[in-house]
Amino acid sequence: MSDLPPDERLAKLHALEEWLAWQLNNTRAKIRTLEAEMEQAKRQAQRAYAEARWKLEPARDRRSVLHRGGCGIWKGEHGYLERHEVGEALADETLVVEMCGVCNPEPGLRE
Repeated sequence: MSDLPPDERLAKLHALEEWLAWQLNNTRAKIRTLEAEMEQAKRQAQRAYAEARWKLEPARDRRSVLHRGGCGIWKGEHGYLERHEVGEALADETLVVEMCGVCNPEPGLRE
């Protein structure tokens, strides 16, 4: 390229610069798309994890309420229970556990 006149070298360098800028923008767009897909997959996995578990809302007026993990009535984001833990809570005679009327967690316990 050094054997070309300066104006042609400059034109080629400008073309290369434009192509590299296009490549960079294209790569950045692909990165943003992939990051968004990964974030969505992460949210879906968290939601699936929550839906496969239960939450026990702490006692109010001497009664606790059992919710599906994804129930929006009680926003407890931690303390998810496995099926056997819910069974233990229901068998505990010292606890009064009611089923949430919105998410209806009982059918999931029979599976």
